[in-house]
Amino acid sequence: MTRPEGFAAYVAVTAAYWAFMLTDGALRMLVLLHFNSLGFSPVHLAYLFVLYEIAGVVTNLSAGWIAARFGLTSTLYVGLGLQVVALLALTQLDPAWSIAASVAFVMAVQGLSGVAKDLAKMSSKSAVKLLAPAEGDGLFRWVALLTGSKNAVKGLGFLLGAGALALFGFVPSVLGMAAILGLILIVVLVRMPAGLPGGRKDAKFKDVLSKNPRINWLSAARVFLFGARDVWFVVGIPIYFYSVLSDGSPEGQRAAFFMIGIFMAVWVILYGAVQAKAPSLLGSARRSEADLAGAARFWVGTLFFVPAALATAVWLVGTPTLWLTGVVVVGLLIFGVLFALNSSLHSYLILAFTDAKRVTMDVGFYYMANAAGRLIGTVLSGLTYQLGGVPLCLATAAVMILLSWLSIGRISQTVASTPA
Repeated sequence: MTRPEGFAAYVAVTAAYWAFMLTDGALRMLVLLHFNSLGFSPVHLAYLFVLYEIAGVVTNLSAGWIAARFGLTSTLYVGLGLQVVALLALTQLDPAWSIAASVAFVMAVQGLSGVAKDLAKMSSKSAVKLLAPAEGDGLFRWVALLTGSKNAVKGLGFLLGAGALALFGFVPSVLGMAAILGLILIVVLVRMPAGLPGGRKDAKFKDVLSKNPRINWLSAARVFLFGARDVWFVVGIPIYFYSVLSDGSPEGQRAAFFMIGIFMAVWVILYGAVQAKAPSLLGSARRSEADLAGAARFWVGTLFFVPAALATAVWLVGTPTLWLTGVVVVGLLIFGVLFALNSSLHSYLILAFTDAKRVTMDVGFYYMANAAGRLIGTVLSGLTYQLGGVPLCLATAAVMILLSWLSIGRISQTVASTPA
């Protein structure tokens, strides 16, 4: 089979993006577990990631225009470079600083990392639309494979970060990641194959905002879907597990780090594996775009029952027990499977709804909504855990999934009413 033009460049961009996401997942675990062990409260821990998500909202809006104006490879180079700078900056944190100063510094560094991630993501995600086969469900299969593999790699990053923190400590782990990513940046700069499109001078920043109602409703659904995940994922569940697993001793802390890292890694790897398999699981080869939009509403409606049931169970039992923790783990793994199907459908629909000329700007707008959802979820994760523990985190997730269901319903109506 003849490879499409630019395939080698797409492979190079995707491989660099995988390396980036490995460090992104590891860094999140390093920061969360390191500062939790220093005594930071759940709200303080949430603050550490707030600027990361705010940066994602702003960057995704501008990254789509930057990629359209200057080319897809430019966003990749800048993203990798900024991540190396952010990692090196994080090693300068002084343990003698006050909590307020430490939070402010790490927030700023995480903000820079958030800019880096979304610049790098723009190149890889937009390349799928431009290079995927037009026949059958080729677009769905390509985007599912990219997104699923990326999340599996990020899951390995969670495990890598937790393990590195337990074995080597905070600063050596961060320095090691900076060195590896810096080497990858050099290789990409020197050996990037030709094939991805360059920029176009007629790209205007005002065109970033979408006028397509399907893209706008999909973006709204994305806000609530990812907010529903991060409201328990960012702070609530890791700190809940830490409180159950650690006895406060150094050995107990290390064991808890490994167990939390393993759970987070397994959850994200499972999520990524299901995403990659979503086209076959959903039978996309024989389904129309309108049918898949309807499927998106069905699966998010199904997802609602998982956090609602878990919130009820944890609230009724009250005191954490071994069997309850097991129920929560199994329930969250089920959440991950259903969440992956929803996320894959969204990732396909955004590329199906856009066209080649607007792809970077529409993808940027869509991932701005994605970042906005993560921002809302991040803030609420620390706040709801502080106010009501895991039950409130999970109940809030159920409410946000309900809002996503309402938004995705508008897409189904719009697609159904659009002439073929």
